[in-house]
Amino acid sequence: MDFPPCRAPLAPTGDSAPKGCANPAAMIEILADDRERHGGVIDRLRGYEEVSLIVERLPLGDYLIDEVLLIERKTLPDLVASIKDGRLFGQAHRLAGWPLWKAFILEGTATDLAGSGMRREAIQGALIGLTLYLGIPLLRSQGPAETAQLMLFAARQGRSVVTGTPPRPGRRPQGKTRIQARVLQGLPGVGPQRARRLLETFGSLEGVIQAEAEALASVRGIGQATAETIRWAVEEAGPAYGDSGAVIFHL
Repeated sequence: MDFPPCRAPLAPTGDSAPKGCANPAAMIEILADDRERHGGVIDRLRGYEEVSLIVERLPLGDYLIDEVLLIERKTLPDLVASIKDGRLFGQAHRLAGWPLWKAFILEGTATDLAGSGMRREAIQGALIGLTLYLGIPLLRSQGPAETAQLMLFAARQGRSVVTGTPPRPGRRPQGKTRIQARVLQGLPGVGPQRARRLLETFGSLEGVIQAEAEALASVRGIGQATAETIRWAVEEAGPAYGDSGAVIFHL
């Protein structure tokens, strides 16, 4: 079944993001640094059915989206503190070394800077260094809800850039491996990157379906809970009424 594309407002007004617009065949995989647990963004991301979220320690950045876009999130008070203690440009230089897409998301409003004691010119100078000379894009957000939305917008547009065309519901991949990946993405909690890792580990769709939960859980990013859910989804109930016919999967 194909789901309609998400058309959520830029900044949701409720306590969680809109439901019912996720397409399981195009889930957005986001790795979030565990030090972001209390920032509010992770809670927002959990509210989106189209997001496959894993929280773990990242060596660089705060959020890695579809393994290609690396985001460093800073609130305005964080920015001021990192300018004062010299951390900002060390972080920025490391982020600039990321070979694919990267960006800063600067979160907050002018009232967050009240009492910071930092001159506007100093902040502008730091932002010039980040954007003009290190070449790192800077996105602005008013709060966690908008930050989460920016990440999703960026992920969708990034996929359009990679494919060269806007995403279309119901579009089918070509080639056997891509078809198998598409099938796997229909399983609960399996996005594009998890599907790829499963196929790399087990060699085929049949291998994934036949794998035990322990083997599935050993694949990076799967974990025990997702592995058990996959087993639940692919296991067939015992034959009824004495029917001993075997279940055969055709590709």
